[in-house]
Amino acid sequence: MNALDWLLDSDPAIRWQAMRDLSDAPAEAAATERAKVATHGWGAELLARQAPDGRWGGDPANEEWTSSPEWSCLVTLAQLREMGLDPQSTEARRAVALVREQVTWKWWDKNPFFVGEVEPCINGRVAAIGAYFAQDSQRVVDRLLGEQMADGGWNCEQENGATVGSFHSTINVLEGLLEHELATGGTDEGKAARLRGQEYLMSRRLFRRLSTGEVVDPAFTQFSYPWGYHYDVLRGLDYLRVAGAASDERAVEAVDLVEQKRAEDGRWMLENPHPDQLDLDMGEEEGKPSRWNTLRAMRVLRWSDQASR
Repeated sequence: MNALDWLLDSDPAIRWQAMRDLSDAPAEAAATERAKVATHGWGAELLARQAPDGRWGGDPANEEWTSSPEWSCLVTLAQLREMGLDPQSTEARRAVALVREQVTWKWWDKNPFFVGEVEPCINGRVAAIGAYFAQDSQRVVDRLLGEQMADGGWNCEQENGATVGSFHSTINVLEGLLEHELATGGTDEGKAARLRGQEYLMSRRLFRRLSTGEVVDPAFTQFSYPWGYHYDVLRGLDYLRVAGAASDERAVEAVDLVEQKRAEDGRWMLENPHPDQLDLDMGEEEGKPSRWNTLRAMRVLRWSDQASR
């Protein structure tokens, strides 16, 4: 079985995206498959886990941030967005309404979930989730625009004295600003800020220090899923794909890295998984072929080839 057939022989969340992005299937066929995300497989399982109070678990008494109910909402809604759950479906509208009406940020003045909190790496994800699910995320977007640093990036440690951007924070904000732009048309200010942030990544060739050219972190060259707030080269390239970025020689090395990681059977492995992420068995195991990474890598390479023509 080749890599594309392997993707098509999978959960609806993978299958419909492979149909749309890799197989050139009719749009109607991909849409029919996408509708199944709400009622079959991983998407349906996540939706069924939501409690009447809008949350997906978590312990309000636990002081660990990643054990909080708010975190459970963040990572679950982020995953449903990645799965392509139709935001207009009855199931999505119900789940998001419960979050909107009942979930607040415990440590940040009880802000409603879609207003966000204080860290750009979190607020970028809130903006992406809100825009995707047709929620008003303008307040959190405005906050992010006001926090962009002089080098074009963002950094969650800015309030603690950080003076330069962070790859991790910046990719989360870029994805949020792009999703908001796609959903609303965006503003000149927002587009300009996003392009400055995009230039932050490009000027560093997506994984190298601007000052020395050294690799910032070896983990950036390892492809994980789900990625949470963590940056890696594949995530950066997939953002550029969605943004419709033009061909740029500064991305060539990163694209070559993706190609080099393709196994002989045409698939990509799961590397460097992050244990603080979603508790959902999607058949992903470290060091084994990953459908999510294979889907993302194949469409990044397709985008790169088309952009360079």
